Amino acid sequence: MAVGMRSWRRCTRKPDRYETVMGAGGLHRPIASAHGPWALFEDLMSDLFDTATPLGKAPLAALLRPATLDDVIGQAALVGPGSILRRRIAARALGSVILYGPPGIGKTSIARAVGAMLGKEFRPLNATRAGVSDLRRIADEARIRPVLIFVDEVQRFSATQADDLLALCEDGVADFIGATTGNPYHVLPPALVSRSTILKLEPLTIEEMEQVIQRGIAHFAAQGVHVELTAAQLRMIAGRSGGDARRALTTLESLAVGHETDGKVTITDEMLAEAYASAPVNHDRSGDAHYDVVSAFIKSMRGSDPDATLYWLARLIHGGEDPRYIARRIMIHASEDIGLADNTALQTAVAAAQAVEKIGYPEAQIVLAHAALHIARAPKSGSACSGISQALHFVASHPPASVPLHLRDAHYKGAAALGHVGYRFPHDDPRGWVEQEYVPGLKKGAFYQSDARSAPTFERRADEYWERTTGQPQPRRMPKPDGAAD
Repeated sequence: MAVGMRSWRRCTRKPDRYETVMGAGGLHRPIASAHGPWALFEDLMSDLFDTATPLGKAPLAALLRPATLDDVIGQAALVGPGSILRRRIAARALGSVILYGPPGIGKTSIARAVGAMLGKEFRPLNATRAGVSDLRRIADEARIRPVLIFVDEVQRFSATQADDLLALCEDGVADFIGATTGNPYHVLPPALVSRSTILKLEPLTIEEMEQVIQRGIAHFAAQGVHVELTAAQLRMIAGRSGGDARRALTTLESLAVGHETDGKVTITDEMLAEAYASAPVNHDRSGDAHYDVVSAFIKSMRGSDPDATLYWLARLIHGGEDPRYIARRIMIHASEDIGLADNTALQTAVAAAQAVEKIGYPEAQIVLAHAALHIARAPKSGSACSGISQALHFVASHPPASVPLHLRDAHYKGAAALGHVGYRFPHDDPRGWVEQEYVPGLKKGAFYQSDARSAPTFERRADEYWERTTGQPQPRRMPKPDGAAD
């Protein structure tokens, strides 16, 4: 027994170049190389565990993965005839590709389909778990047989991992597809981006989502489970999934499995209400979706569309966005987009920011709606934003102007002897204004140009007042509005 155990230990560790192991009849035989039969044994064991059937049943979304790009639903620009991806596959020159987009829209499925079409071993890695040793092991395999490396959440690779991956891509050892939910130009190393073909995936449309669900229903029917959905219910699942095919199929699976019936499952509105009782709206607060929704909210306020403003605000609130963040955005745009057209907009926005600090959700949603609608409904002026932008650009690109002597500090003894005299006090003039130079050589309207339009805003009233007072036309970005006093 002791001899047998020693022989087992000797055989189950990697032998040295000239080590011997127990052979038949108790004879020792030499192993010629540490990379010979033992390496083959390791490869076989690796293949065994890589291809073993996982315990339990695969989820519906995994069972329905497309075998080729022809089976992919949606992403027509990406997988259709004549696309970059198709041409690279036809030329068998895939190289390095980055797929990016929201979760559940087919990044992994497309990668697997590409691997199958190229006839290459598909080697998936997850950036949060894979190490440099895993990359190097796959690189060794790629020198023996064609391999496609797929890295999910590639933005989480460390600098060392990214360097090793770049080396594999540049040497042409293996093809590589990376998947990320973040914008590659923001979250990936520039070196990896510059060596890769960047392909953006879009959320699936309602019609495409319905095709995905119908494919799931057909799969259940082939298994003897006949799922009955009304057209309205099908549309609801497609719409509530937010372009995420995996979410739609997971919902369908939750509705269809586990019933003690004769193979027929009729979906009811109550079952759908239960499935969506706490279902979130897609809103990743650190990804592109977050910034896209915020951008739509801002542009709806600027565009004076109150319904769109409330819709995107509701998306942010439902997605769990911090009310203080929303209030800060409203404050910014009270000055950026309303400005001098309605000075009370900033007051409303500041008051809203203070209010949400004190009350929080759910009541904060009313305060946010109040402030956002003020921005959406108020007349618009971008003169404050454009004026300071132009002034900052001028200051950064020109030599600094000297402060005129008559504007310099004159409150101390000896200032007059330095020439700090000649300032004319506007309040001493009946008009409350005197003509004098404040920046040497600066032309009127160089930075500030009125954005007054036809509404009787503060900015329009100010234009009319100063034209009467100075007898001079006021610089305007827009033509003088109809009805304005001459």
